[in-house]
Amino acid sequence: MLISSGVGERLREERERLGKNQTDFGVAAGVSRGTQKAYELESSSPDLRYLSGLQELGVDVHFVLTGSRADANLNNLSEVEAAVLGSMRQMSEPDRNVLLRTASAFASAAGLEGSKPPN
Repeated sequence: MLISSGVGERLREERERLGKNQTDFGVAAGVSRGTQKAYELESSSPDLRYLSGLQELGVDVHFVLTGSRADANLNNLSEVEAAVLGSMRQMSEPDRNVLLRTASAFASAAGLEGSKPPN
């Protein structure tokens, strides 16, 4: 095995967090269901292309590989915040910028500090 023990379990955890089955998750990351299953069972090691594809899906690849979250502040997200973040990670860059400007406008209208929309 080329990667550490526990990667398969964490990979499954991230897949389930995103609400995907093995087939859909694997295909979205560029592999078959069988390959996805092998990764989760740790009978095969994922390659960089696959891991890069996971990142595009909103998977915390740092967590999958190391067992610790890339941003400790994300550990305390509510269910709603995690769902919004997961959806946002799947959007194109222009759509994410629109969402950010919209959220900033709502926060500004509510009188919250630090809510200036980005340029």
